[in-house]
Amino acid sequence: LVSVPACCSARYNLALLACFGFFLLYALRVNLSVALVDMVEPNTSLAKNVTSNVCPEHSSTINVPRNTTGEKYSWDADTQGWILGSFFYGYIITQIPGGYLASKIGGKLLLGFGIFGTSVFTLLTPLAANLGVGYLIAVRALEGLGEGVTFPAMHSMWSSWAPPLERSKLLSISYAGAQLGTVVSLPLSGLICYYMNWVYVFYIFGALGVLWWFFWMFLVSDTPETHRSISHAEREYILSSLKDQLSTQKSVPWRLMLESLPLWAIVVAHFSYNWTFYTLLTLLPTYMKEILRFDAQENGFLSALPYFGCWLCIILSGQIADYLREKQNFSTVCVRKCFTLIGMIGPAVFLVAAGFIGCNYALAVAFVTISTTLGGFCTSGYSINHLDIAPSYAGILLGITNSFATIPGMVGPVIAKNLTHNNTVGEWQMVFYIAASINLFGAIFFALFASGEVQDWAVSGYHLHRN
Repeated sequence: LVSVPACCSARYNLALLACFGFFLLYALRVNLSVALVDMVEPNTSLAKNVTSNVCPEHSSTINVPRNTTGEKYSWDADTQGWILGSFFYGYIITQIPGGYLASKIGGKLLLGFGIFGTSVFTLLTPLAANLGVGYLIAVRALEGLGEGVTFPAMHSMWSSWAPPLERSKLLSISYAGAQLGTVVSLPLSGLICYYMNWVYVFYIFGALGVLWWFFWMFLVSDTPETHRSISHAEREYILSSLKDQLSTQKSVPWRLMLESLPLWAIVVAHFSYNWTFYTLLTLLPTYMKEILRFDAQENGFLSALPYFGCWLCIILSGQIADYLREKQNFSTVCVRKCFTLIGMIGPAVFLVAAGFIGCNYALAVAFVTISTTLGGFCTSGYSINHLDIAPSYAGILLGITNSFATIPGMVGPVIAKNLTHNNTVGEWQMVFYIAASINLFGAIFFALFASGEVQDWAVSGYHLHRN
């Protein structure tokens, strides 16, 4: 098997276009949390919380004249919670159907229209907000429906595009776009709200999504066989590297799939990782503001720093993982387990440490950044393990694990909010403890039960030899 150079190859072009796609998806997902601050009338935004007086105030704000032409709405804190949470209710519904559909109609159309749909609903957000809060919640839930199919569809495409020894590299490039989307859109949405008007946050990112869709539909194809401009050598290289890995049976072996312990190892790891990820994503600004008395919203750069670290780590660890598998002959399962352990125990340790540093703001930012950065190792750990154990059904498997992994996005922040009624340091340490212990459990479970081999039920003709 002669490998085909990466530069300008069809599979790397796919990875880059996918990277832009996920960049936009996350930008479209995060922008509302920033814009919401500007959409709500200042007096109704949040009942003044009991701010703990452990730490001295130290955010000096210079009042710059800012644009205030945007419409303001009087939504209370509960309503805002519903608006922010509504996304996940749509998102969880389309995970498994998305994976199943991708295996039937191909990932290209599904991913393309998933992002296109999300972009269109984003463009409609200002109109929906004007019509009333119910419309806004509906539009956000519909965006969630559109985004729900995207990861399973991408996994499904990679099952016919990624040579086994390049999986970590290709997948980490495409999914790292998500982190980068968070990095860029947090500060950028803040600036757009500040200098223009919050409606432009939705118009600009929505328009970019539609533009991306044209490139995607024109340049990408579902399989190497149907690609318009792929070189003969690359097509042969990809097809021959996958020839023993894919199943030709038309029916999905649901029962055997759900009885598979390696699949449940991914479910537990995915759930645990997301618990910490979503808790931090939604509550970090509150912690900074209420405990450390530092307004993270004024400092979009600092809120984005952890995700920038994570993005770097995903790209680098993807390269390292494939290097270890190809050049150093490490087994796939060994690499997946080691990377998952680093990517889950590392964040747990630094998260707990962040609760014990008193008022040292710089250390808090450093610890949270290290915690999120180390999480990037998981992309080359459990996150692409679906493709190792069942390439033919990778999209469906991701749909299953991501359904479970969406629950922390709906539950985690609510539980954390309930634990921190008085905003004391002790209460926040509790939140960090819970997240860290869930992470530890997930890491250990994965290390015990994960597999790196294609499972029997995932290869065609399995049901013939089951005597």
